[in-house]
Amino acid sequence: MRHHGPGSARAVREALDAGRPRVVLIEGPPEADVLIPLAADEDMRPPVALLAHAVDEPGRSAFWPLAEFSPEWVAIRWALEHDVPARFIDLPATHTLAWGRDKETEPTDEEADASEPGVDVRVDPLGVLAETAGYDDPERWWEDVVEHRGGGEGDAFAPFVALEEAMGALRETYGSGGHDRDLVREAFMRLQVRAAQREFADAVAVVCGAWHVPALRQRTTVAADRALLKGLPKVKADMTWVPWTYRRLSRHSGYGAGIDSPGWYGHLFGAPDRPVERWLTKVAGLLRDEDRIVSSAHVIEAVRLAETLAVMRGRPLPGLSETTDAVRAVMCEGSDVPLALVHDRLVVGDVLGEVPRAAPAVPLQRDLDRIQRRLRLKPEALERELELDLRKDTDAERSRLLHRLRLLGVGWGEPAASRGSTGTFRETWRLRWEPELSVRVAEAGVWGTTVLAAATAKAQADAVAAQSLADVTGLAERCLLAELPDALPTVMRILADRAALDADVGHLAQALPALVRSLRYGDVRGTDTAALTEVAAGLAERIFVGLPPACAALDADAAEEMRRHVDAVHGAVGLLGDVGDGPADAHGGLRGRWHAVLRVLAGRDSVPGVVRGRAVRLLLDDGELAQGEAARLMGLVLSPGTPPGDAAAWIEGFVGGGSGGGLLLVHDERLLGLVDAWLTGVPTEAFTDVLPLLRRTFSAYEPGVRRTLGELVRRGPGQRGSGATAAAGIPGFAPDLDRERADAVLPVVRLLLGLSGAERGTAEKDAEEVDADNGLVGVA
Repeated sequence: MRHHGPGSARAVREALDAGRPRVVLIEGPPEADVLIPLAADEDMRPPVALLAHAVDEPGRSAFWPLAEFSPEWVAIRWALEHDVPARFIDLPATHTLAWGRDKETEPTDEEADASEPGVDVRVDPLGVLAETAGYDDPERWWEDVVEHRGGGEGDAFAPFVALEEAMGALRETYGSGGHDRDLVREAFMRLQVRAAQREFADAVAVVCGAWHVPALRQRTTVAADRALLKGLPKVKADMTWVPWTYRRLSRHSGYGAGIDSPGWYGHLFGAPDRPVERWLTKVAGLLRDEDRIVSSAHVIEAVRLAETLAVMRGRPLPGLSETTDAVRAVMCEGSDVPLALVHDRLVVGDVLGEVPRAAPAVPLQRDLDRIQRRLRLKPEALERELELDLRKDTDAERSRLLHRLRLLGVGWGEPAASRGSTGTFRETWRLRWEPELSVRVAEAGVWGTTVLAAATAKAQADAVAAQSLADVTGLAERCLLAELPDALPTVMRILADRAALDADVGHLAQALPALVRSLRYGDVRGTDTAALTEVAAGLAERIFVGLPPACAALDADAAEEMRRHVDAVHGAVGLLGDVGDGPADAHGGLRGRWHAVLRVLAGRDSVPGVVRGRAVRLLLDDGELAQGEAARLMGLVLSPGTPPGDAAAWIEGFVGGGSGGGLLLVHDERLLGLVDAWLTGVPTEAFTDVLPLLRRTFSAYEPGVRRTLGELVRRGPGQRGSGATAAAGIPGFAPDLDRERADAVLPVVRLLLGLSGAERGTAEKDAEEVDADNGLVGVA
């Protein structure tokens, strides 16, 4: 038979019913014999897989996936229902996992997936047979010859006899297909078959891949078979059942079984009659759920078209290609866009199997299962988004679990951008459970028996092994997110040691933002972050001292990187002043010292233009530099004595890099006039050198900002104002504050702020004192 095929599975069941064997031997690892009774558990739902992993090296693992349409699964279920012993007879997992263990590389696909007979051979047997029959697609040939042909016309064994004859001819031509491993596996299987025959006479049924049948029929001596098995490497292995997914069954590499359409195969196996009609009805239901207009008439016409295509193509029944063509033409109006949804949701599918709680598992897996049940976080194969409000206890626990698993390398959830809020009290996760995560949990079991203990031990080990200061600060942030209080002291000690020894300003600047973010997260989660505050403040002081010398004599790439460091430190210093636990004046002094550093950077000629420009811009945004002074500095930089390249870099730092510089130019035409006058005066020979930098600067602006700037430039300097009347003449702007329009906003502001009575009076007074510079209105 074929390992995954609804026709093969039905044929196996019919043959077992006809033969009534006293024992069923199945291709698979013998260590799993003790797990067979679990297949009868009511909580066991395929697709599932047998997972074997080395005890001392959990990452070395192998899967044997089984779906409800797998002949092995059907054989197991038949044996359990008829109280017949079932045994696995393939090469033990203890040898399979050790195969190639001494190699430096990870196990290959052949080593990882021992269940697929076509994987271990270089020659694809189905491909050869399909080509001989005149087919260009092995899958289509197999469907026509086996899946769609039904039983053996009264003889349940007829399909197997014909397939054995075909495989015998292939083995005569290709031997083992170029891999000696098949010979070893088949020698072990022959020994197991002989042992069963001695115990049960001839009432033995063997369920295996068609490729192996000629070798199992081959007459060899016991001594010859044992000689092939002598000296095989071995490791201590554990086995269990794990959930599997249809999507994983459809993958051709890694642990996938290489089935293009598991959802379609599952439908064929489960549909008692009229499979095409039932399938197209499923498709219609899916498209209706997506708000597409699909009626019963569409289904009827699609069935007729699929049957007609099957007749024209000489196929016994409509297959997946015929039904797909019919859906595209009738239900999707020739479009492949909705058809891609059908392929993803139905042809492949997002079915996730389940295994009973009684299945063996490492202690860490059992602790994870308990937490998942308590927090109502059921693993699902379909990707979904999870919004968490960290102010709620259950959501906070879910967040801690997901962060701890990420720290352990179990990527069940990935953080995503929140659509509801950017506050630190909200998190958005994108969840999807993949079968490989079971291996990751087994690997993480070496760190502890519970998720908390394992994450703590892993964080401490990572801190000791961290290569850079930024790695340690990132780890501190992750410890706070995962709430690992026992790991944090170790991480903080190593962080303080690394920070004291690291003299690279770039490293320090990379580390500070993560520390400050950790302080914010600590506030939300109620974590004591006093030690972090002290380290962060000391790190900031060292950056202040070392930054001006580090900015001297930099090339263009290094200057751009330093500009990013300046932005990061500026944001971190602002947050540090807001969330620190120390005296307010201390933090105000910290910001004051940072502003002094920016003034040094802004006025030092040895500092690259992009850094000087950004320093001026940051001082202007913080209100530490008057607009007139900023215009004076820009005028000096854009004077004829400054090389065009340096001036362009200064502009890039001042109004580029996603800093909102476009709006600044829109609302202060003094600055725009300086840029315009400088640009028109750039010599022709230098213009081509500065053009790429300027295009990069202005192309980052939003389309509306670029249009407004273009309109202002088109009007020319004679039509532009300055200062408070900068925006005069532009639709939507006026030279002075329109107090009547501003007053109309106050009721809404009071409602949003929840103010009433005396508080309203204060709010109105504040609103009357709004600074109307540049025609902008704000409410304090």
